Amino acid sequence: MKARNQVLITATELAALIDAGDPVTILDVRWRVDAPDGRQAYTRGHIPGAVYVSLDDELSDHTITGRGRHPLPSGQDLQAAARRWGIRQGTPVVVYDDWNRAGSARAWWVLTAAGLDQVRILDGGLAAWRATGRDLQTGPVEPSPGNVTVRHDDLYAGSRSALTAQQTGAVTLLDARAPERFRGDVEPLDPVAGHIPDAVNVPSTAVLSADGTFLEPGPLSQVLSDSGVDFDGDLGVYCGSGVTATVTIAALAATGRDAALYPGSWSEWSSDPHRRVSRG
Repeated sequence: MKARNQVLITATELAALIDAGDPVTILDVRWRVDAPDGRQAYTRGHIPGAVYVSLDDELSDHTITGRGRHPLPSGQDLQAAARRWGIRQGTPVVVYDDWNRAGSARAWWVLTAAGLDQVRILDGGLAAWRATGRDLQTGPVEPSPGNVTVRHDDLYAGSRSALTAQQTGAVTLLDARAPERFRGDVEPLDPVAGHIPDAVNVPSTAVLSADGTFLEPGPLSQVLSDSGVDFDGDLGVYCGSGVTATVTIAALAATGRDAALYPGSWSEWSSDPHRRVSRG
């Protein structure tokens, strides 16, 4: 359970931290494909003390070209944002969302890649907090400025493993998108449909239970085995633009297994007409 406790925190555990008055920074990272700006939902009700984080504006850098739809931010920009959120050196951080752990897993990956050690995902997200019967706070939260220092400026070469397009062929590559996008039946976001050759489809939603919590090691291993994943080699994960792939990486990390992220994912891969594409 040690690995799981380093990646995840339950709503009951978070409530106990708050009740004890222990220092903790809580980040609300609501994001979904069809509603990328979660600020309105956050304002209507969030975990008390939580600060809103924009995945599109603060966990991505759209000034970068050629690296997909959600390029990683620089460590320098991330540090400035983290201080705005009130993160202090040595203070634990809890991230949560309200949709399939996508926003919180992206935040977890970005922050830990930048060198922050004590970052955990609220297992089950906002629904798990609501299930405890705890109240929500309305309106924005303006925290006192933080003083955290980010150790890595280039998150593509930070504390978490990241892959370039060229390196994807050297690992067992998991595609975390929905099966219909993997097969190439539909492609709602990128100009080309299909998947990276030799990738194995393991949708990010498959690593979550029905209540949105992460699968335990046994069921997760079964999902991967049923999908035909080779456990012997190194693992890499991609999705559409490096967001939902982090859900799978977090699920694996919670079992003590490392997997590299291809940050540019399908949006980067498919932008080059010289790269091979598989369908079906």
